[in-house]
Amino acid sequence: MSAEVIIIETVGWTAAAIILAAYILLSLGKLEGRSYLYQWMNVIGAGGFVINSGYNGAIPSAVLNVVWAGMGVLTLWSVWRARQAARAIVP
Repeated sequence: MSAEVIIIETVGWTAAAIILAAYILLSLGKLEGRSYLYQWMNVIGAGGFVINSGYNGAIPSAVLNVVWAGMGVLTLWSVWRARQAARAIVP
């Protein structure tokens, strides 16, 4: 197995572990769905899946994870904007 393949597989398994950990922490009530940590875990995990899936030619999975990461980024932006608006209201 080449170093490239080992790296791609490591990225894929790491992505899987991150997304699984995010889901477990959410399910146990340790994270909120709109928390920065939960969303960043999803964005990073999905990014790893995009790399692994794309390399292995699993285009539907790669596209799904592009959308997954995009939703995470949009949620991060939405949460950031809401927090900025709340700070502007409180003197």
